[in-house]
Amino acid sequence: MNPVQAALPFPNIDPVLFSIGPLAVHWYGLAYVAGILIGWRYTRAIAGRQRLWHNGQPAMTATDMDDFLLWAAAGIVLGGRLGYILFYDFAAFADNPFRMLEVWKGGMSFHGGLLGTIIAMALFARNRGISVLSLFDVVAAAAPVGLFLGRLANFINAELWGRVSDVPWAVIFPTGGPEPRHPSQLYEAVLEGPVLFFVLFLLIFRFHKLARPCYIGGAFLAGYAACRIFVEFFREPDAHIGYLFGGWLTMGIVLSVPMLIIGIVIMAIAREPAAGAKLEDGGPGN
Repeated sequence: MNPVQAALPFPNIDPVLFSIGPLAVHWYGLAYVAGILIGWRYTRAIAGRQRLWHNGQPAMTATDMDDFLLWAAAGIVLGGRLGYILFYDFAAFADNPFRMLEVWKGGMSFHGGLLGTIIAMALFARNRGISVLSLFDVVAAAAPVGLFLGRLANFINAELWGRVSDVPWAVIFPTGGPEPRHPSQLYEAVLEGPVLFFVLFLLIFRFHKLARPCYIGGAFLAGYAACRIFVEFFREPDAHIGYLFGGWLTMGIVLSVPMLIIGIVIMAIAREPAAGAKLEDGGPGN
């Protein structure tokens, strides 16, 4: 059977959810907003459960997570956009700097968003006098929600599609030529979303790893990196970058390998605070 005939048609969902005059609400932007809001509610629930924390003493309060919401949004959006510019498309943005503002057209880097969020967490934790390591744990636990929604939005936008394939579930994307391709956005959505979320959920609620500051953050880094490296073997590299060093390496793999190593090291060295000791930077409200 011809692989093109066996391919699934793209559902062709309009990237614009609805429009009001000149204002258009895109699925991509809605995914970011929904991911941040759902993640915020989840972090509040974690912060409020004393039994999850070392000696039953939460490192932060639900109010702290309320106040961190805007910091997180700024870190994700600014970091994600700047990361995409620096890592993936610097030449094009140098020619037209105003493209930086066109976030509704896509062009966000997870690695850049992660760095932006880490900076936001460091500044917020210092301002509040709470443990930045534990804040990283709580935010990392909620991150898979946003990743899942963001990857679904990538699929709706028919962007970041996979390599040419003859698997029965291959899809012919309207922007990917006539060949059927791996729906790699959906692979990432499942692995970086429900799978990674469930692993972190078990580490928190079953194995009580919040008692070891930064363990969950390290698990998130390692888990995301492993998922991303795996999917990179099915995902088409960016056309203007291609394969690096003349081989099979992609920019996604190059950026994820250090994350994997750092995450594993963090998990290995994370320890519970000494008996009677307070978490770094003091307890909540200090």
